[in-house]
Amino acid sequence: MKQLLNTLAISSLILLASLASCTQKNKEVFSPLTTEVPTRPSGQEDVLLLTTPKLDTVRVGFIGLGMRGVGAVNRFLNIPGTKVVALCDIRPECVDKSQELLTKKGLPEAAAYSGAEESWKEVCDRDDIDLVYIATDWKHHAEMGVYAMEHGKHVAIEVPAAMTLAEIWQLINTSEKTRKHCMQLENCVYDFFEMTTLNMAQQGVFGEILHVEGSYIHNLEDFWTHYWNNWRMDYNRQHRGDVYATHGMGPACQLLNIHRGDRMKTLVAMDTKAVNGPAYIKKQTGEDVTDFQNGDQTSTLIRTEKGKTMLIQHNVMTPRPYSRMYQAVGTDGYASKYPISQFCLRPSQVDSQDIPDHENLNAHGAVSAEVKNALMAKYKSPILDQELEETAQKVGGHGGMDYIMDYRLVYCLRNGLPLDMDVYDLAEWCSLAELSRISIENGSAPVEVPDFTRGGWEKTTGYRYAFNK
Repeated sequence: MKQLLNTLAISSLILLASLASCTQKNKEVFSPLTTEVPTRPSGQEDVLLLTTPKLDTVRVGFIGLGMRGVGAVNRFLNIPGTKVVALCDIRPECVDKSQELLTKKGLPEAAAYSGAEESWKEVCDRDDIDLVYIATDWKHHAEMGVYAMEHGKHVAIEVPAAMTLAEIWQLINTSEKTRKHCMQLENCVYDFFEMTTLNMAQQGVFGEILHVEGSYIHNLEDFWTHYWNNWRMDYNRQHRGDVYATHGMGPACQLLNIHRGDRMKTLVAMDTKAVNGPAYIKKQTGEDVTDFQNGDQTSTLIRTEKGKTMLIQHNVMTPRPYSRMYQAVGTDGYASKYPISQFCLRPSQVDSQDIPDHENLNAHGAVSAEVKNALMAKYKSPILDQELEETAQKVGGHGGMDYIMDYRLVYCLRNGLPLDMDVYDLAEWCSLAELSRISIENGSAPVEVPDFTRGGWEKTTGYRYAFNK
């Protein structure tokens, strides 16, 4: 009997040791993959809520005057307190086209730079420019932004502002070192529906937001050849992952107050095989492409520190209707923009004095068009007054949201206020390009999202617009 007990005891110890070993192995298996978070250079501080001296007139130099740049020049000519000082594009005809906009306004021509590969540096070197506005191809965004800040300029960079984590950390460190603003030109956060929904969320209409969705779903089959040197198709051919996430990420992250009380913690991503990209190249050139990297659809699921989730999708290859998905799922309500804009709310969330005919309202169906319109009017974004809204719709740019984006940038610079979007927003929204690739290439393994604020994500609470008092 004693021998049996000893045998059982030894067996138990072996079993416990085995279980401990398995537990340790499971911990290793499920530990997220990590990337390097460089130590903040000595003497630097974060640029959360960064303010800089007021600018009576914002003097602007534009680099990149193709699909997006020329429209930006036109918008700035309609924003009070701005001056277009310099225009730069490798193609002289693009500079000439933008100069015509100034001439039509009765303004003197801006300094022109074209032809040379690095003529853009001459724009950044000028001492009569406050803001460098960058709208080139993606591959040059970060390099130009870093150089401009190092030469004393604030920068506004088209999306995506950075394509790798190394570029992201360069932009962060340079902004912190120079104390210059570095804003990504994410126009979708200024869409009227997104701004209204954000205000509703901040007012508690949806309860606690638990889950959000966003995407860039846009069939570009008829647009590829419009990109200079076909750079965008080439980028998709060479890179895997969600390479264009910011249109979906921006509004979603604002709803969850990312780095303003919460932060993205881990993500997993997966993609489909590449079919339409190689087929397009075959059709255009006759080339058989066997190593096309970007899947027709990429999906990324993100979990935050506070237990919220985000779903982000990218698809520019298949004939789906345009969609940024945009959904907000709260404990007391729901909002979505695609395929139709709608709200679903608990009856208790509706004020009978402000919202008409709500007797049959319930959480299982969308509110009527009348109720939705009343909600949109009641919770219109605080940055919108009648004059700004009318001007935005008149000047245009994706229905007016481009104009509002540029107007807010200028407003904050002229009033010495924190910008609506900072360099950490840029970092978080651009990080999916590399982080989703890492996850996909490792069998859709969890990947840790770096804390780009390096500990500052709880310093402020809630996303807010700044106003001059």
